[in-house]
Amino acid sequence: MVSALNVIDVSRVTPSDSPEPFTLSLTFFDLLWYKLHPVQRVIFYRLADATRPFFDSVIVPNLKSSLSSSLSHYLPLAGKLVWDSLDKKPSLKYSQNDAVSFTVAESNAEFSLLTGNKPFPTTELYPLVPELQVSDESASAVSFQVTLFPNQGFCIGVTAHHAVLDGKTTTMFLKFWANTCKRQQDQTVNASVSQDLIPIYDRTVIKAPGDIETKIMNQLNSFFKMVSGGKEPENPRSLKILPSQELSPDVVRFTLDLTREDIQTLRERLKRESSASSLPKELRLSTFVVTFSYVLTCLIRARGGDPNRPVGYGFAVDCRSLLDPPVPSNYFGNCVSASLGMPLTAETFMGEEGFLSAARMVSDSVEGLDETVALKLPEIMGAFMSSLPPGAQLLSVAGSTRFGVYGLDFGWGKPQRVVIVSIDQGEAISMAEGRDGNGGVEIGFSLKKHEMESLIDLLHQGLKS
Repeated sequence: MVSALNVIDVSRVTPSDSPEPFTLSLTFFDLLWYKLHPVQRVIFYRLADATRPFFDSVIVPNLKSSLSSSLSHYLPLAGKLVWDSLDKKPSLKYSQNDAVSFTVAESNAEFSLLTGNKPFPTTELYPLVPELQVSDESASAVSFQVTLFPNQGFCIGVTAHHAVLDGKTTTMFLKFWANTCKRQQDQTVNASVSQDLIPIYDRTVIKAPGDIETKIMNQLNSFFKMVSGGKEPENPRSLKILPSQELSPDVVRFTLDLTREDIQTLRERLKRESSASSLPKELRLSTFVVTFSYVLTCLIRARGGDPNRPVGYGFAVDCRSLLDPPVPSNYFGNCVSASLGMPLTAETFMGEEGFLSAARMVSDSVEGLDETVALKLPEIMGAFMSSLPPGAQLLSVAGSTRFGVYGLDFGWGKPQRVVIVSIDQGEAISMAEGRDGNGGVEIGFSLKKHEMESLIDLLHQGLKS
């Protein structure tokens, strides 16, 4: 039975101060995403006191008033992406009376199923994320939804336009909002917010090589033409998002909680295998390298099929610390590039040394990161578009163990579960730090039911060996 959602209210939340109009240009990092699928997150909070009266009189008013206050510090989020006729690229504009959409709803879904460790239909998550208002002429930056699960808890759904903010900026804003909401309830409103949560809008900190924006726009136009079957777009300035991938009804969600001990077990296994195979250099066995390599190997094996089938991997790279001079960590906007491993064949990962092969490649990818990963963005986009044939298995990562999403306490405790819903759009996994803060990693998967069953077996087998 599909759960039912009752929408109680849809309103607009404006910044608490009414400032002057504000325009923010898009950098070459932002342009990459201006027509791509938004990022959708759901943050679940367990709360037995979450009755409808408490929800209506305490939770919702506190969330709305603290959101209004927070938007005053994050004005672009209340604005819209537009593409003026005289401009070469879209920009982000805030005008007085602009607002974010805020939906209030109630669900009869089983909270413990959505936050637990057993597979469940991914369709259960979609009613919990709000729509982003997008047309040919404009696109909202973010929208929010808070949903009650009576006497079980509530969740906050966030849909964010990726051309406006990356994962680092999104979580920076969510921390600011959570901090504000908690202080409001604790009546410590005068306590200052940490300076690293105050956004910097100075676009001059991003040093763009002369023609990189033109190259990226050309690559994007080629990509848009390719996905529309070779046809030129009717409106080249349209801000409409590309069509979403059709979701199969048998796709399920599963979250794996790897403990610090699990990761150490996998690390020791790689050390044994690498010394036995006399690799020319020592592997960089960071938590990310170990975890991603393990998951990558299990996912490719779970799909099975022709050993010669093409596969690849990619992961986002935060360029803030890689650029020279470094970009401040509280810079508002996108500052991510990507590292790709492709084209490869499934056979590489299916053999006895598949996990070690994956770790060697991912380790080399991480070791090779420097400032050029940002400047090579057009070439990386070109490689992504041309290296793998349609239908190839390309595995990517959303989220990061460095974002600290389990520290998002709005005044009702830390989250029970944080889910990135949008990994359904492509072959992606999600990553976050473990909820208990003890050095573990949480990995979210979205796969067809039969493939998920194979994957879960492989994941658990590998931790025993």
